[in-house]
Amino acid sequence: MANEINNFQEIISHCKEYGFIFQSSELYDGLSAVYDYGQMGAQLKKNLRDEWWKSMTQLHDNIVGIDAAIFMHPTVWKASGHVDNFSDPMIDNKDSNKRYRVDHLIEAYSETLDKTAGEAILIEMDRLLAADDLAGLKTLIDNNKIKCIISKTCNWTDVRQFNLMFSTQIGSVAEESDTIYLRPETAQGIFVNFLNVQKTGRMKIPFGIAQTGKAFRNEIVARQFIFRMREFEQMEMQFFVRPGTQMEWYNFWKETRKKWHESIGIPAEKLRYHDHVKLAHYADAALDIEFEFPFGWKELEGIHSRTDFDLTQHATYSKKKIQYFDNDLNAEGKPYGNYTPFVVETSVGLDRLFLTVISLAYTEEKWNKEDGTEDSRVVMKIPAKIAPIKLAILPLLKKDGLPEIASQLMHDCKQQFHCFYEEKDAIGKRYRRMDAIGTPFCVTIDHQTKEDNTVTIRYRDTMLQERINFADVKNLVINACS
Repeated sequence: MANEINNFQEIISHCKEYGFIFQSSELYDGLSAVYDYGQMGAQLKKNLRDEWWKSMTQLHDNIVGIDAAIFMHPTVWKASGHVDNFSDPMIDNKDSNKRYRVDHLIEAYSETLDKTAGEAILIEMDRLLAADDLAGLKTLIDNNKIKCIISKTCNWTDVRQFNLMFSTQIGSVAEESDTIYLRPETAQGIFVNFLNVQKTGRMKIPFGIAQTGKAFRNEIVARQFIFRMREFEQMEMQFFVRPGTQMEWYNFWKETRKKWHESIGIPAEKLRYHDHVKLAHYADAALDIEFEFPFGWKELEGIHSRTDFDLTQHATYSKKKIQYFDNDLNAEGKPYGNYTPFVVETSVGLDRLFLTVISLAYTEEKWNKEDGTEDSRVVMKIPAKIAPIKLAILPLLKKDGLPEIASQLMHDCKQQFHCFYEEKDAIGKRYRRMDAIGTPFCVTIDHQTKEDNTVTIRYRDTMLQERINFADVKNLVINACS
């Protein structure tokens, strides 16, 4: 584990050095648990979002997408239960005044124990969390003499719940403003638009509504880089089904979503299902698709069978009927009728998916050259179809007409995919820079290109090079990225 944690710190440093992720407001010493995506990171993030959006809204005939506002009527969050129930158990150390999420505090302590003891304390923690036993959690912390990392003391307050929503005011005059919230999830924008989408899109059950967008949570203990942040992006799909069929669709989406993660290059052995020990009061089934991050197995995506809770709650609080008239029932020999659809949810964090991809991609390689000296490189083995830059075009020299030929190739390819053009430095240094940002193909334009219209293409993962026709470059890259 120690080596994996060290590797994780190297990944974080690499992300900054090569334009993937920067600390937010770094010029002013940064803002905790908030990050900016640099030029490489923004493109990789967009590619992941686009792959998800395509898989949901383009490849499924019965799923459509929306883009709901971040600000919503405050009663939305009362109806959803977030005002009263969206909280985590917290504890403060009286000597350092540092606040901890209880599960994070206990998890960190468990990592200092041997495997058997660590698993035992986590099982006990899960049992107490499932029972909402705050006093029991405090006793567990006290009995194990778990210390604050700053004060090194066990002088703890009682465990209490802390609401995670950010609040703000809407209105031009402070005295007249109303309190509203930055949304802690994107799902509610889908639920309150259920009738709008169903009627205008003439959607028939079963159907889904997908959305991507920012969400905000006042995480007291945000950690592990972009794994848990205060501002993050979700990709959620709510699938509306007939009551009684929800488990069939729950199992369908459970398998479908895991296969999708594998389709973008995540190895099956790095993914697993984890059934929830404690179900939310509205759910009849829930699990996480977990990924083995450098710091352990953690949630990547959640699959939840939410029953009819959400639509029923919004109907109750809005005092408006939210139902679906299913005229297909009669064709099946069942009476016509209105009902409130059940919902199966898929919810993946885009930032966590980004972290998954770069954790897998980051590779340090060393080898001995023919002269006996050692060489090395850091390469980001990002799958070609989601790599920020697909092709680097590198004229060997800045003269003899080579830049003009390279510019022509750039012009031919950039309409189809992202390219990068560079003349500076020796070709070996340019290759290394492209390796470090994950560019799967580099093409070198040299003097032979002028003679026979061929170029040298270099493959990132193997470093093998071959001569191919100038005219074949574009299709080779397109086919590799499809």
